[in-house]
Amino acid sequence: MSRDGIISAALALFHEEGLAKITMRRVAAVLDTGPASLYVYISDTEDLHAEILDALLAGIAVPSLPADWRGRLKGTLRSYMSVLFEHPELARMAMSTMPSGANYLALVEKTLALLKEGGVQDAEAAWAVDLLLLYATAQAAEKAAWKASPRSPSDFSSLTAAIDAADAEALPNITRLGAELLSGRGERLDWGFDVLINGILMTRRAETKA
Repeated sequence: MSRDGIISAALALFHEEGLAKITMRRVAAVLDTGPASLYVYISDTEDLHAEILDALLAGIAVPSLPADWRGRLKGTLRSYMSVLFEHPELARMAMSTMPSGANYLALVEKTLALLKEGGVQDAEAAWAVDLLLLYATAQAAEKAAWKASPRSPSDFSSLTAAIDAADAEALPNITRLGAELLSGRGERLDWGFDVLINGILMTRRAETKA
């Protein structure tokens, strides 16, 4: 019995039955032992789920070097998102459970290195990495939800109808922007990354009070 052995068993079970089946009791049964013996190595089910995500992050592709640092940064974040998008249950879980394994730390390290290459000061980079990964995680979780339960154009009909019928006097900006509020696909994600990166480059952290 070891932490790595427990994680390996949980990962195999995840691929067979999905995240919902990954409980301490279920994994213990697979290992032919009692749940109590797992707690020596794993804190709880949330810890186990985080380790499954971390194991899958080993497959993150590193963008090719010819791209500039900004392109490689966005490519790294998109690669992280693709792992979450491929596993919708993990994408939703990642919004509340932060992994801390070796592969996640490697992702953080890569992100920090790219921010440094782009001229971001250490103090800002230390906070920026959290902001960028949170945005990527949220976007992946939203798209993963669509993948798990595909939406048709009619799913947006109520909102579209409400926007079309908006009172121009009471809601002038909604009326003016109309369909633009719901526009954009991949370019909207890319724009969001640019907004964050540009803001990170231009915004200094306030001095922390003692």
